[in-house]
Amino acid sequence: MLRLGFSLISGSLFGAGLMLSGMTDTAKVQGFLDIFGAWDPSLAFVMGGALLPMAIAWRLTQGRAPAAGGSFPAPPQKQLDRRLFLGAVLFGTGWGLAGFCPGPAMASLSYNGWQGVLFLAAMICGMMAAPGLSRHLDRRAANA
Repeated sequence: MLRLGFSLISGSLFGAGLMLSGMTDTAKVQGFLDIFGAWDPSLAFVMGGALLPMAIAWRLTQGRAPAAGGSFPAPPQKQLDRRLFLGAVLFGTGWGLAGFCPGPAMASLSYNGWQGVLFLAAMICGMMAAPGLSRHLDRRAANA
């Protein structure tokens, strides 16, 4: 129950932060990504502002366990490979076309109508298809 309570509080804070920062406003996100048009750099401060607390959190959690049980995720790998590059391209393409990424898509479900539900369904389908596509690409690369 403690874990669910922490999840509810942290998820609510995250969603409120996404809405307050403008990350759930598709026009604002697409304006940020339109560097050759009417560029809106304000979201760069939001993303940059997330780096410092996350860097501190990675340092503080090393060798510790969460209060609600379980374990903290391992730090991300520093290796740049084909999977990371392909994932970044697909993520960026979806983000640019739709103006949503997973967190803001979830946060906007309550007010974005059927378009938000459609995006979320398409995103879930893509997440489900990704492991199979990755295995297929790995087999093709091994045979080449």
